[in-house]
Amino acid sequence: MGAALERAADDPFSNPVMTMALTISRRIDQGTLTDGDLNGLVCWLRDEAFQARAERIAAYVGLDSSQTLEAGMAELARRLVRPDPNDSAIPFAQFRRAVDRTRFSAVFTAHPTFSLPYPVGDALARAASGESGAECFTSHRPLPVTLEDEFDQAHAAIARGRDAIDLLTGAILDAARETWAGRWLDLAPRPVTLTTWVGYDTDGRTDIGWWDTLRLRLRMKLYQLERVEAQLACLPSGAPILALTQAAIAAVRDQIAVSPNGVDAAAVGLFAQALVGRREESLVTPEPLLALFPAALAAASDTEKRALLVVKAGLVSHNLGLAHTHVRLNSSQLHNGVRQRLGLADPPADPSRRRVLLGAINTALDEVKPEPVNFGTLMAEQASAARLMMTVAQMVKHIDAASPVRFLIAETETGYTLLTALYFAKLFGIEDRIEISPLFETAEALSQGGRIIEEALRSPHYRAYLKRTGKLCVQFGYSDSGRYVGQIAATYLIERLRMKLCEAMVKHGLRDVEIVLFDTHGESIGRGAHPGSLQDRLAYLSPAAGRRAFDAAGIAYREESAFQGGDGYLLFGTPALASAVILRIAEFALTGTDEADDPIYQDPDFAADFFATIRSSMEELVEDPGYAAMLGTFGPALIDRTGSRPAARQSDSSGGPAIIGHPRELRAIPNNAILQQLGWCANTLQGLGLAASRNPDAVSELRRTSPRFRRSMDFASHALRHSHLDVLRAVVETLDPGTWLDRAGHSRIPGRREALTAVATGLEQLGIWSEVLAMFRRVHADHLALRAAWPDAPTMPERELLLHALRLACIHRIWILTAMIPDFAPRLGVMRTGLQQRLLRLDVPAALTTLGRIFPSAPDDTSGTDFGEPGTSPNVLGYGREHAEIFTPLGRYFALVREISAAVSHEVGAFG
Repeated sequence: MGAALERAADDPFSNPVMTMALTISRRIDQGTLTDGDLNGLVCWLRDEAFQARAERIAAYVGLDSSQTLEAGMAELARRLVRPDPNDSAIPFAQFRRAVDRTRFSAVFTAHPTFSLPYPVGDALARAASGESGAECFTSHRPLPVTLEDEFDQAHAAIARGRDAIDLLTGAILDAARETWAGRWLDLAPRPVTLTTWVGYDTDGRTDIGWWDTLRLRLRMKLYQLERVEAQLACLPSGAPILALTQAAIAAVRDQIAVSPNGVDAAAVGLFAQALVGRREESLVTPEPLLALFPAALAAASDTEKRALLVVKAGLVSHNLGLAHTHVRLNSSQLHNGVRQRLGLADPPADPSRRRVLLGAINTALDEVKPEPVNFGTLMAEQASAARLMMTVAQMVKHIDAASPVRFLIAETETGYTLLTALYFAKLFGIEDRIEISPLFETAEALSQGGRIIEEALRSPHYRAYLKRTGKLCVQFGYSDSGRYVGQIAATYLIERLRMKLCEAMVKHGLRDVEIVLFDTHGESIGRGAHPGSLQDRLAYLSPAAGRRAFDAAGIAYREESAFQGGDGYLLFGTPALASAVILRIAEFALTGTDEADDPIYQDPDFAADFFATIRSSMEELVEDPGYAAMLGTFGPALIDRTGSRPAARQSDSSGGPAIIGHPRELRAIPNNAILQQLGWCANTLQGLGLAASRNPDAVSELRRTSPRFRRSMDFASHALRHSHLDVLRAVVETLDPGTWLDRAGHSRIPGRREALTAVATGLEQLGIWSEVLAMFRRVHADHLALRAAWPDAPTMPERELLLHALRLACIHRIWILTAMIPDFAPRLGVMRTGLQQRLLRLDVPAALTTLGRIFPSAPDDTSGTDFGEPGTSPNVLGYGREHAEIFTPLGRYFALVREISAAVSHEVGAFG
C-alpha cells in the first residue's frame, strides 16, 4: 500500500487504492493469495483496528490518567466545597444548591448502532478498561437485535451508570461531612441522573405496543427496588425500609408476570386488576420509603449513615425507576389525533391557515375537561398520539407518580404541535406530570425554532403550563440536521437557537422556569459527537457563551446528552468506563469550563458567512442526483442491519433492494455509516474548502485562538483521517463502465474478457455513471480548496486505505462471478438481467437464495419410492459445480465485504 501511495504522488492519473484493489484481484487469479490468506489478512487488520479503538476509548473518557477515578471524584467534591483551595469553604446553603439540583442527565436511546455482537462489544469495553481483551472472535459482524436485546443492554449500561453515580454521591457526602459535620445528613445529592427511552420510543417504530412500554417500565421500577434491597441488605438500621421494599418487589413481580403481549381483553383485564388492585402495595411514589429514613439514620452508625444517604439520594434522584422516562412520537401523529377528535383538518405547515389552527386549539384548551382513562379506553383507542398519552397516564397513575415523563415530539416545526400535545395532556389529566418537548432537527426547524417556541408562548395555556411545571424542555437533533446542512453548520444553528430561546424566555417573563436542553447526538462525528475527548464533547455541545447567556438572564438550565444504542452503551461497558464518564460529566456540569471570551464571537459576520457557506454547499450536494446514486447503488449493502429498522425507508416493487432516489429515503444513521464505508465523510467535509478559502488566514488564526472554532475544526480533522479522495475516486471508477472495458482489453484469462464486458454492460444499464462523476467533480473541487487553505490537514492512514482496497477487490470479484452465472429462462418471477442488477447492487444474500432455488445443488431424493412404473435412473448431478465455483465464492466474498465494514467502523470509532 505504501509503495502504491509513493508512485501515485508523482502520477496525477494513478489511483493507489484502485491499483491495490487490482493487484489483490490479480494475485487471487494467480493463486498467490488464497481464500485463507485473504480472510486472515482482513481479520488481522480488523483486530488491529479493534485494539486501537480500545486505546482511543480509554483516552477519550480519561482512563489513561494517572489519577484514580475515586481520587478524581474526591478531588471534585473538595473543589465544590472549597473552589479556592487557599480560601475557606463556601456556605453550606450554596453547596447544597449546587449538589441537590440535577444539572445533567445522560439519556440512553435505542438508536440502531448495535454494530457489534455483544461479546465483541464487551471485550472492547474491557480492553479499553485495561482488562483482558485478547479474545479471538471469528467475526465482528452484528447479530439480529430485538427490542428485548436493546432493553437488556441498556439496563446493564444504566446499572453501571447508577453504580458510578453512587460513587460520586459518596464522595460529595464525604467532603460535606469533613466540613459541615452537623449538617451533611440533610443532603440528597443528585447533580447527575440517568434517563432512557428504550422501549418507549414509537417514532418510526411499529414493533412497540403500549403493553411493551408498560411492561418494560415496570421492569425499570423493579430494578430500582431491587437495587435498594441490595443496598439495604447489610444495613441493620435500614431493616424497616428493607421490609417495605421487599413487599413492593413482590407486588411488582406479580404485575410483570401477568403483563399482556397484545390486546387480548382477558389478559389485559388481568393486568389491569394487578396494577390497580396492588397499587399501594407496589408503591407509586418513594415517599413511604423516604419517610422511614430519619429514624434509620438516627439509629445508624457513622458508616451506616453514609450508606443510607447514598440509598436515599438514589431514591430522591430517580424515584421508582432505575432511570427516568422519555417517550417519543412524531408530530404528524399528534396532528392526526387532534384532527380526529376536534376536526381540525387544515395542514399545520400552511402558514396561511396557522392562525386559524392556533385559535381553534386555544379554544379547545379553554374548554377541555379531563376524561378518566382505564385499560379498556387504552385498548379501544386507534389514534397513536392519544394512545401514547393514555399509556403515560396509566404509567403515572399505577407505576410511578413521582417522576414526570418527557414527551418528545419529532419533527416539530410549528407551535401548534406543542399546543396539541398540551391538549391531550389536559384531556387525560396529566399536564402536571408530563414534560412536552419539541425536537428541532431539520434545517428549517433549527432556523425557525425561536419562532416556533414564540408561537406557543403566545398561548396563555402554554405559558401557564410552563409556570406550573417549572420547566421548558427542548431537544436538538444532530443526525438529520448534520446530513442535510453539514454537521459543523448544524451545530452553529443549534447554538444560535439556544441563544434565541434564552431571549424568548426573558421576553415572556419566564426567568423562574428552568430550561432543559437535550442534545440528541451520537458517538460519531456524523451525529455530532466531538472526536477528541468527552470533555471536549460536552463543551462543544454546550458552548460557554450560551451558558453565560442563561446565567446572565438568571435562568436555571439543565443539560442532557444522548448515549445512542450499542455505541453509546459501550462508554458504560465496564464499571471503570461508567465511572470515568460520570466523573467527566460531573466535572463539566458542576464546574464548567474555564474559557475567556472567545474571539469567534467578536466577528459574528465571519462566523455567519463561514457556516452559511458550508450549509449552502452541503444542501447543494444533497440535491445532486449523483450523491443519491453514490449512496444508494451498493452503499446500503456494505453495512449489516444494526437495529430493528431497515436502512432504507421503503422498498421497490421488484423485491430487490430499495432504489435510493434522494438521501431522505435513507435513515440518518445508515446514511452516515455508508459515507464512512465509502471513505468520504461528506456530511462533515463538504463546503469546508469553499468556506476556508474565502479567508484562510482568519481560519488558521481562529483554529489557534478560539476554543469554539477549534472544536468545530476537530470534526474536520477526524473526518479527514477517515476520508481519502482516492478511496472515493476508486468507488466512482468501480461504477464506471469504461473501467471494466479497459480491464477487458487487457485480460488474458480465458472467459474473463466476456465477464468484464458483461459487468460494463450491467453498469451502463444502471444509468448512474455521468451523475456520479459530476458529483465527484463537485467534491473534488471543494477538497482541493480545503487542502490549499489547510496544507497540513490530516490524511487517512495506510491500514485503513488497505481495508478499502481489499473490499473493492472483493466487490470486483463478486461482479465478475455474477457475469459467470449460467443463463436461465425466467423463473420465480426473476430474469437473469434483473438478477445481475441486484448483484451489482450487492443484494447478495437474497440473490443467492433465488439462485439456490433455480440451480439446486442436487435434485430431490426419490430413492425408495415406488412410482408404479419403470423409468430411467434419475439425474443425480444437479448444479454442484455452479455452487462450488460461483455461488459459494459469491457468499464468501460478500461476507468479507461486511467483515471489512466492521473493521472500518473500528477505525472510525463508531457506526454511522
